[in-house]
Amino acid sequence: MKKTLIAALFAVAGLGTVQADTNSLGLDTDYRSATPSVESVLGYPIGSRISSPAAMYDYFNALQQAHPDQVKLFNYGETWEGRPLYYVAISSPENVATLGDFKEGMQALANPQRTSADEAQRLINELPASIWLSYGVHGNEISSPEAAMLTAWHLLAADDQATQDMLANTVVFIDPIQNPDGRSRFVSRYYMNTGMEHSADRISVEHNEPWPNGRSNHYLFDLNRDWIALTQPEVSGQVEELLETYPLIFVDLHEMGGDQTYYFTPEARPYNPLIAKSQRESLWTIGENNGRWFDEQGFDYFTREIFDAFYPGYGASWPLYHGTLAMTYEMASARGHKFRTEDGEILTYGDGVQRHFIASLATIETASNERKRLLQDFWNYRNQAIEEGKESDERYIVIDSKQDPAASKRLAGLLTQHGVQVQQSAESFEACGVDLSAGSYVIDTAQPAHFMVRTLLDEQVNMAPDFLAEQERLRSNNLPDQIYDVTAWSLPLMFNLEQQRCARLPRVELSQVSGELIAPGELTNPDAEVAFVAAWGDMNSGRLLTAALRDGLSVKQSDLAFTFKDGTRYPAGSLIFTRADNPDDLSSRLAELAIASGAKVHGVDTSWIVDGPNFGSNNVQQVHAPRIALAWDEPFSSLNAGHTRYLIERKFGYPVTAIRADQLRQANLSRYQVLILPTSYGSLTEAFGEQGQKNLTQWVERGGVLITFANATKWAVEADLLASALEKEAKTNDIETPTEKRVEGLLLNSAEHLHQYVNAADADPYWTSGVLTKLDVDQEHWLTAGVPDSVISLTVGNQIFRPLTINNGRNLMTYAAADELAVSGYLWAENKQQLAYKPYLMWQPRGRGMVISFTQEPTYRAYLDGLNVALMNAIFGGASHARPLR
Repeated sequence: MKKTLIAALFAVAGLGTVQADTNSLGLDTDYRSATPSVESVLGYPIGSRISSPAAMYDYFNALQQAHPDQVKLFNYGETWEGRPLYYVAISSPENVATLGDFKEGMQALANPQRTSADEAQRLINELPASIWLSYGVHGNEISSPEAAMLTAWHLLAADDQATQDMLANTVVFIDPIQNPDGRSRFVSRYYMNTGMEHSADRISVEHNEPWPNGRSNHYLFDLNRDWIALTQPEVSGQVEELLETYPLIFVDLHEMGGDQTYYFTPEARPYNPLIAKSQRESLWTIGENNGRWFDEQGFDYFTREIFDAFYPGYGASWPLYHGTLAMTYEMASARGHKFRTEDGEILTYGDGVQRHFIASLATIETASNERKRLLQDFWNYRNQAIEEGKESDERYIVIDSKQDPAASKRLAGLLTQHGVQVQQSAESFEACGVDLSAGSYVIDTAQPAHFMVRTLLDEQVNMAPDFLAEQERLRSNNLPDQIYDVTAWSLPLMFNLEQQRCARLPRVELSQVSGELIAPGELTNPDAEVAFVAAWGDMNSGRLLTAALRDGLSVKQSDLAFTFKDGTRYPAGSLIFTRADNPDDLSSRLAELAIASGAKVHGVDTSWIVDGPNFGSNNVQQVHAPRIALAWDEPFSSLNAGHTRYLIERKFGYPVTAIRADQLRQANLSRYQVLILPTSYGSLTEAFGEQGQKNLTQWVERGGVLITFANATKWAVEADLLASALEKEAKTNDIETPTEKRVEGLLLNSAEHLHQYVNAADADPYWTSGVLTKLDVDQEHWLTAGVPDSVISLTVGNQIFRPLTINNGRNLMTYAAADELAVSGYLWAENKQQLAYKPYLMWQPRGRGMVISFTQEPTYRAYLDGLNVALMNAIFGGASHARPLR
């Protein structure tokens, strides 16, 4: 076994220089002792202990203090738990002294609309290259943050000419730890579970983390899936910095299963078609140089087999659509100090640090050697983006803000945060063959972010036909497909917004949109004598509802639409604040809440209704401020539990109490009006047992509102709380399973027939990686108040439920017909047929309470904004319609 890098670097301390062991490090260089080592700052040799986020922050501050002319530390935010988010810039003294000029130069190069070709050529000749190394996005992938410290130390301490050339030619940005909260969780738990010696046994407690593991952040998000929605500060802050610096190369360094070796670029198929040919060629160049470095060290590696470049929501994908080369590196993980592989070898934490260090240096070298080419390709990419926009028959994309003011504003602000130029009209106008309202949002795709616009807004991004044909061939042989993640992610669809596209736009006054996600609301007629009313149907009114409840105001909500005598009509679900039921300062408090929430609130001087229910009708419900419980811990999905909690607390603005699953067996839930069961990975029937099932059933029958997602809906069926059933795979041919040694002859009439025959008779439907699907909405129920007649959902997995019969409940959202069902992504043909008209949202009354079941996860990755109103109806409408004994 090779001598570890750790010993080679720090075996001799306190000397003027240290000669590295060339056999273990592969670098014939001296190291200056003026650069503080990890041991001198933190008290232990690098790789001998898994460093905490606080310790790492101390180390990078020490590097900045020791080398102020070569290191600049920048804070870009803090985590939900208050830990700093930061990166460092490392380069030659000359480059660091002109770092501001460098950033201005990259901004100019990124914007061909304002920069001449001659000026661009000057910048290409003069600017250093740049690389952004991003470590530790998953908190339990422990070796890469340690490698970040080693890489920084080497760049500053190495005395060889090759390193000095790298620093002269390149600005190296290092984000040492993208997920401090997750890493802190891992580190503290890991050392709580260690004994006299570290165990290499994969079944030891050291290698099996409790729920939730350290992979995710505070709200249990996989941060490597948040680069589309930008909901978490760890990702949104990094995106803001990337748009300031525009690095030419971005590397996201990860860990994978301990029985593998090391993975780096080029990526596997399918490729996103919006990735430029020049980018793919350069990724190959980077990978080839990495391979040379790994060969010199004798390190095994592989490329191209897994980790595709199709879904743009990864850290290693998002930068591509701004012209940056982006890629994933993956190291086999020891998940602790040491790990015994299936081959019997001992993989150490230091092995991971060493390989990530070598990969980091190899890629920095490529950035240095390819400086001018990378800058030229970046400029060309941004120019090509503008030209493709100009030549498109769909140059202009317009989103009418009136269809959903909250969602359209959020989308416009989010696009701006993605670096997209968005404008807003000051007046109404006609374009794309339709009339558009004043305040509509306009995106001219002839802009440097053209490819980012396309990948975020196009309704369909296609995988290559030959790749899809291969997936169908694999399925026909009952082999797993090679689709790694969701195949659809169009933001307008997920926000349930229509977009208009056309080649031309009339002359109309436009202003630039900022990155704000909520436009201030307003209260009109504040001196109204009777009440104040807010139309229901978007998240502006949703935030108003939760804020008003938390502020102690009395709120009523109408199950039906109603019209005042002046003709003003309010949709079902609209909020009513009567003077009689509220304090004297109602109008001033509502005015503040309206501004913060974005809602439009109007005062009325009469409660006389000419169509629909009056305010005192039984169709108008008093909305009580419910206490919401959320099931937590095993066997529930930590991701879905975290997504759900984040959505309710941070987007809806309402607190949630998390309760561990084992407490639900016998806990007194009478203080809670709503209980949400997120999807699970294990059996809820086993987790709850008969006692838990009985406890939850009795709670519902006494007036509780039970809301279930996906696998939890399966449990509700098994527990007889929901009168549905889970379907097996539908067969299109009559197939009998043979029970004798000799049977009647069978004529197979197609490959599909063979596929169905070799499948078990009770096989589940084929797994779907993730597609956007159309749902038809039954609008004659309070649960769908304010929801359009069709919405878009994300469908993942293979669970298909039978509809409720009318005597048991209602199917309030159902999948559309087979030929309309899949609106984006790739869905297997048989799944389209079987999903058609099946339920997505079911409601079943039970005693004084009810069960509300989603067959998928409406909170998936917290980016399905078009489903938020339905979820708010389930929570707050459910609580107001249940009839517990008060």
